[in-house]
Amino acid sequence: MGTESSTPPSGRPRPWLLVALGAAVVLALLSTFMAGKSATPSAPASNRRASGRVAKNVDNVQPGDLEVHLKALKEQKPAADSSDRNPFRFYVKPPPPPPPPPKVASTTTTTIDPANVPPAPPPPITLKYIGLLEGVPDLGNVAVFSDCRVTMRAREGEIIAGQYRLVKIGKESVVLEYADGRGRTTIRMSGQECLGK
Repeated sequence: MGTESSTPPSGRPRPWLLVALGAAVVLALLSTFMAGKSATPSAPASNRRASGRVAKNVDNVQPGDLEVHLKALKEQKPAADSSDRNPFRFYVKPPPPPPPPPKVASTTTTTIDPANVPPAPPPPITLKYIGLLEGVPDLGNVAVFSDCRVTMRAREGEIIAGQYRLVKIGKESVVLEYADGRGRTTIRMSGQECLGK
């Protein structure tokens, strides 16, 4: 018979070799996992620097620096505009401003001298000039007026409606004034709207 080969006839590796290889992979994974959990995470560089500074400051602290100054809380607070303000003290609300003084009514009255006050102008004359009657026997020219209720006639110089004087008669207008001479006005012939009323 011939010599035996170390590999099985099928060409597959031996089973013990596969088991040993799998165990090695599992051990490698376990050691990596266990090493990651047990190791402390490294602090960032900035935190390391800060913690180093704090450790140095803690070493320099004196026991007198740790006292709480309770008397300072009861001291008078400085005014808001003073230069020794402490922004870490409690805020004290300032007192409200005093109320404004009551307003006193003015006792001075303005006196008006009646001599310096001009008289009020008279109200406008409301009569309408309707027309002219020329050459009336024994009367001459007569002007006809109306206040849209009553028709009136007058010659130059006469009083109309008890309060107006006819100063002058013209063909298209008349001049009227109040009986006391105020408010002289020229009135044009425009009373035709009163004729139908």
